[in-house]
Formats: sequence, structure tokens, C-alpha cells
Amino acid sequence: MKENFYITTAIDYVNSTPHLGTAYEKIGADALARFQRMLGKEVHFQMGNDEHSINVKKAALAKNLEPKVYCDEMKIKFTEIWQKLNISYDDFIQTSEPRHHLSSQALFKKILAQGDIYEGEYIGPYCESCEAFYTEKDLVDGLCPHHKTSPKQLKEKNFFFKLSKYQKPLLEHFQQNPKFLLPEIRRNEILNLLKEGLEDISVSRSGFDWGVPVPGHPEHVLYVWFDALINYLSALGYAQGEEKEKKFLQFWPAQVHVIGKDITRFHAVIWPAMLMSAGLPLPKTIFGHGFVYLKGEKMSKSLGNVVEPLDIVQAYGADALRYYLLRGSSFGADGNFTWEDFILRYNSDLANDLGNVLNRSLGMAKKYFNSFLESGEKSPEDETLKNQSISSFKRLKEAMDYTQGDLNFHQALGAIWEMIATLDKYIDTQAPWTLKKEGKEARLKEVLYNVFNGIRLVGLWIAPFMPETAEKIYDQLDLKLPQSFEKDNNWEAMPKTLTLGKASPLFPRIENKEEK
Repeated sequence: MKENFYITTAIDYVNSTPHLGTAYEKIGADALARFQRMLGKEVHFQMGNDEHSINVKKAALAKNLEPKVYCDEMKIKFTEIWQKLNISYDDFIQTSEPRHHLSSQALFKKILAQGDIYEGEYIGPYCESCEAFYTEKDLVDGLCPHHKTSPKQLKEKNFFFKLSKYQKPLLEHFQQNPKFLLPEIRRNEILNLLKEGLEDISVSRSGFDWGVPVPGHPEHVLYVWFDALINYLSALGYAQGEEKEKKFLQFWPAQVHVIGKDITRFHAVIWPAMLMSAGLPLPKTIFGHGFVYLKGEKMSKSLGNVVEPLDIVQAYGADALRYYLLRGSSFGADGNFTWEDFILRYNSDLANDLGNVLNRSLGMAKKYFNSFLESGEKSPEDETLKNQSISSFKRLKEAMDYTQGDLNFHQALGAIWEMIATLDKYIDTQAPWTLKKEGKEARLKEVLYNVFNGIRLVGLWIAPFMPETAEKIYDQLDLKLPQSFEKDNNWEAMPKTLTLGKASPLFPRIENKEEK
């Protein structure tokens, strides 16, 4: 029986389309989801849109649309982008869907029945861009720490959640579960916040009709952050009847929530407290990834410094963007995007290293053996490739183990590129052209057979990161790309004979080096 693996990303505001920073999260989560599938796990990869907000309603009204109509249109735009980036989500939820309303109201009732919700009056700062309530100490020079804008002073009657009650249970959970929030820098931030003490929080808005109605109080809707978090349950059918709840029973608790580092407070404090109150298991791990910066400043719609993912995809392909974003740093650290660096990486790593080792090898196989491969005369020097393949995959697997503290995509890809470099060196030292000239046909066969065995493994390993490229490599090998590592991820899995397919450049060089 397969091991279950439930992975989620943060659901996205739909007041405008995704930028590169948003795409970074989805690409990283997708690489992890694909890798877990290839390890043989039963993966459920969940994404969605966060729709119940003042900003969304404003964006809809600006277009003379009903909020639901606007949200449905935005879902089409979002999913089109995710599909073009080859994000392999299993389900996509909208918080305006009836299934989400049902689960959100059910969880609210459970928390209410526990005595953890009461009526009160909220007075304090509220950032409309974040759609978040803040305390004065949260502000930086009186401004929202994320949007650099002055928050509104809000005063209204709301329902409150007894978050303060869960300070001690949360601290105990953090102490007993060191992998609950990763990487460590995020964990330390939240531990410091917990030690300072927690205040009860507002979980409803009054006089606002776009949202999940509070059960028994239709003049209130659930506060957007409260209902947004519940998507992780509603997407699995929580409290939606016995048949739909089967998925919830199978996959909850989540193995990992993948979120941006700016929303760890909601996910690592408020969300687990809600679950504790409702008597539900907590997610195993919350992973707060870093940001992508555009020449040093965080990409943000409100700051107006946005790179559109589809612009890059249309020009250079989804895999080039996926590779660039994942190659730069660990997922827990911040990364930078510059056009100069993108073009350098593209030409050096993709066109020269990966593309060249495949193209030159296909050319020799066609020239010397009409693209037909079979084993020949072995040599002790061939062991370097086999040993490197074992070493590279071991490093790759270790780098993808986020429970060790970080998701080291850059090291995982680095391990694959070590194999590519070893293949390149092997070709140069074995010199197939010299073997041909000297009439050493049997040795020439073995050399090329070994090269393509290495290329076969490289194609398999890059599948979670660069799925289109993996398919292209296997097409050129005239092989079917495996869906798991189980049977094919070893040196001996190479077919005894192989008739190669047609060569085609994977990544044509970018000749125009001017900044785009």
C-alpha cells in the first residue's frame, strides 16, 4: 500500500494575476510533489484561490462584475498560468465554492462549541492590502511591514477566537515537534512571537456581504484569513458527508504546507490553534520559503515591480524558468532574479552543458552506428560513470529531504549537473572519434552505450524539476519516461539494445544578451 503525501501551497488573492514570486512557490511545491510521486507515494497536491476579500470585491466592482463572476474569470487566468508552468496540482479550490462554505461553517461551529469564540469589539490597525489586523508593535514606523502603507484604524463588532488560550499548547507542540515549522529561522521567529504572548483575534467582519456567512449571524462573514486557512480541509471534503470525507480521512494531516515566509504567523500560530480547538490533527510540517527579489527588492503587485511568468515562458519555455528559480538557492532562502543572470544560466547550464552532452552524443551515435546502441568491450574506466550515478542520486535525494531543515533544490540540481559534467569528461577522455579512427569498434560501442545510460538517468532525475525537458530527452532516446524511480533508477536498467530517436536541440542558445 502506498504512503500518502498531502502537500499544499498558499491559496492566492485574485485581485490581479500571479507574478514571478507567486510562481516561485508553485514551482517549488510542484518539484517536491513530483519527486514524492516518483518515490512511489500517493500524492495529493492542492492549490487554489483566496476570493473572500475587500480587495477582490473592489477589483470586481471596478470591472462592473459580480464578485463570483470576477473570481471565476480569474480562476481561468490563474490555472492557465499554472498549466503553462507545468504545475501538476491534483485539485484547485476556490473559497467561493459551496464545498468550502460548508467546511468553513462546520469548523467555526466546532470551535464555537468548544467555547473558543465570543463576541467583542475590535479597535486597531488594519492593512487592506494584507487584509490583516495588526497590533501597534507589528508596524514598522507606523506602516504595514509588507506593503509600506499606513493601515486604517478599524472599529467594529466582531466574533473573536481565544487565541491566547493556545499559547502554552503551541509552545509545547513546537518543543515536541522540531520539524513543525521549517527552516529554523522561521521556527525561531515564531517561537519568539509565542514567548511574547498571544492576543485573541477577530475572526469575522460585519457589514460586509462577500464571504462565508457566520452560522446564525448573516450580518457577519468569516474574516478572510480565518476562512482561507480552512481550504486545506475543505479541499479534502471535510464535513461534506461520508462519501466526500473519505479523501479527508485518507490524506489529513498534511505532510507539508508550502507558504511564503510572510504568512508563517497565520499558518504556524492561528491555524494550529484553530485545529487544536476543533480537535483535529495538526499538519506535520509548515515550510516557509524565501522570496524572489527583482534586483534586490521583493516583487510585489502593490510596489509595481513585477515580472510576469508567462513573458518568460513564451520566450524561453517553462523549464528554463523552473530551472533558473530552483537552481539559485535553497527554497528557505531568498533568491534574486535578473535578466543578465537568467541568460547566463540558460546558455551555460542548459544550452551548453545539458543540451551539448545530448546533441554531441546523438551525433556520434548516428555517425558511427546509425543510432543503434549495444554493449561492447568494457573497461575499468567505465566504473566512474556508474559510481557517479550512485553518488549523484544519493545527493539529490538528501537535498530533497525537507525534514532535514530546508529544501535544497540548488544542491539537488547541482548533483544532476555533476553527472552531466562527468559524462562530458568521460566523452573527452575516452575520445570516441579516436576509437573509431583506430578501429576499436567494440570499445567504441561500450563508450557510447555508457554515455546514453548516463543521459537516461539524467533525464529521469530532472523530471520533477523540468518535466518537459525530461520527456524530450526520453523521446530522443526513443524510450518511455518512467513515472517512478523504483525500477529504472539504476545503472543496470539500461535496455540491452537501443535505437535512438531524432536529435533536436533542447535549449537553443540566446544570442541577444541585451537586458530584456
